[in-house]
Amino acid sequence: MNKKLSVSMFVLIVAAMLLSACGTAATPTAAPVVPLTGNDSSVPTSAPASAATATALPAGSVTINGAGSTFQQPAMSQWAYGYSYVDPSVAINYQGTGSGAGKTAILNGTVDFAGSDSVLTDAEIASGKDLQMFPILAGAEVITYNLPELDATKDPALILDGNTLVGIYNATITKWNDPAILGLNPQLASKLPAKQITVVHRSDGSGTTEIFTNALTSFSSAWTAGHGTTVQWPVDKAGNGIGGKGNQGVAAAVQNTPDSLGYVEYAFAVSNKLPFAQMVNQAGQTVTATPDSVVSAMNDFANAFTPQLTAVIVNAKGAASWPIAGYTYTILHMTSMTDCVKAQKLVSFVNWFLTDAGAAKQATTIGFVSLPSAVQQQVLAKLGQVTCNGQALMLK
Repeated sequence: MNKKLSVSMFVLIVAAMLLSACGTAATPTAAPVVPLTGNDSSVPTSAPASAATATALPAGSVTINGAGSTFQQPAMSQWAYGYSYVDPSVAINYQGTGSGAGKTAILNGTVDFAGSDSVLTDAEIASGKDLQMFPILAGAEVITYNLPELDATKDPALILDGNTLVGIYNATITKWNDPAILGLNPQLASKLPAKQITVVHRSDGSGTTEIFTNALTSFSSAWTAGHGTTVQWPVDKAGNGIGGKGNQGVAAAVQNTPDSLGYVEYAFAVSNKLPFAQMVNQAGQTVTATPDSVVSAMNDFANAFTPQLTAVIVNAKGAASWPIAGYTYTILHMTSMTDCVKAQKLVSFVNWFLTDAGAAKQATTIGFVSLPSAVQQQVLAKLGQVTCNGQALMLK
């Protein structure tokens, strides 16, 4: 059996296993491709769920280990598989252990790179010394809701704004027919019930919560619970908040609890066909979460990067911008790598998935948003400064 046929059969077998395991779960919906500069390597755009390559590696090959963000894990799995066709001598092994665990692993030297949706703290930067964050993809967060009074096939989507969302998570807006919600949804006024809102949040520490609480902080000074991977939720103290672990847990809690809402990642909502609210952004425009509205937000903050290449992309000013979005990052050592063969392979892999059109398609078809040119060029410039034993590495 030739390699092309065997790989195709392997992908079909894995797809069948995933469908069996997921039961009636919805098939992910493809998102529009955001073009990138660079060449399309024409690698396969389907990949097994595991980040491991499908074939045995040749002698003298290099294994590169990464860990961290579960949000970026689907993209890393796609890229690890696709890159095995670009450079068969490299095996990319990425484990979705969570952003915090990924940062700990690279600080402890147990992985070659880390993935994180959460930025390095000042203490982590000081401890890691030469660690650098590279934004690689972005994603939106959306508010999914369960209102039995609404017919998803006939009624328009719920509309919220930043102040109202803060009020809901602060437990100062507790009923679905609150005037603040009715004012944004006159077309639904007769259907929004006089029932308590059950407010769902993540129970685990997550970069998703960091992005969401960054948004709440930016929306209104009334939000005083702060921002981070975990916070003390006012709705819990008020008795109308519940927690769910991961996107799956939040979505399950919302789906199983009438008159509830919660925040989940856009790609997760789309792939599972969850209803989600539109938002009134800072420009006063009602917008929907789409790849284009996330790109607009990234462009709004293209000149706002810190030296660590981190940026908060919430509450953007653009008329077309989605107000709750964030980057997911790759974390690399800039100067302390000593295995220069592995270091070169790692930098080449990162350069590939940042610039190759085939790699971009692999990510965008599963709901991620690729970097616009204004952001991408800054990331590549910093990547070109990575050294090993004092020698510059090639972007190739």
